[in-house]
Amino acid sequence: MRLRLTPRTTEFYDLFTKAGENALEAARSADTRFREYPNSSVAQADVKAIETAGDDITRELIQLLNTQYVTPFDREDIYELTTAVDDVVDYIEEASDLLELYGVSSPTKHAVEQCRILVQAVEQLSFALAHLKGMRGVQDALVELKRLEDEGDRVVHDAVAALFRDDRIDPLIVIRWKDIYEGLEKAIDAAEHAANVIANILVKNA
Repeated sequence: MRLRLTPRTTEFYDLFTKAGENALEAARSADTRFREYPNSSVAQADVKAIETAGDDITRELIQLLNTQYVTPFDREDIYELTTAVDDVVDYIEEASDLLELYGVSSPTKHAVEQCRILVQAVEQLSFALAHLKGMRGVQDALVELKRLEDEGDRVVHDAVAALFRDDRIDPLIVIRWKDIYEGLEKAIDAAEHAANVIANILVKNA
């Protein structure tokens, strides 16, 4: 690929905005799927389609990065942020997929609470991505996302503890829900990692 000297920095910001919107759509769809399961208005195929759309945005960003001589901030930070946002959507899709894979009959209150936190965390991430240019309000969004990640840690701790507190629960059910809780936690953690990348960009470009 040839490097182009004509700046197209606006396209980076546009694509990061799209990536954030796509991640938020994935989080909201997973939230609906968990809350309404097993008779959900959102099928796993819907979540998978959003994940595939995210892959397309990731490819566009990497292709743009590989063909542009002038970038809005460090190339390695653009690549890391691109893959970090992609990971968020991947983890959301994987957690959602476990519902059918494990034959879950109905959601637990802890999983629903995790999904609520996930949506709020990705809302903050989406805002930060949409405001990379100018960085207005981004720091506040990152601080709130960190608070939500801490809340998510507390919820998953309580959720796993509850599984092992009741000896009457089938061990297979314990294993299944532990995996689902940890899958949702990975998605929230991935959102925090993406926020940390943005925080690093803020420091470098202050």
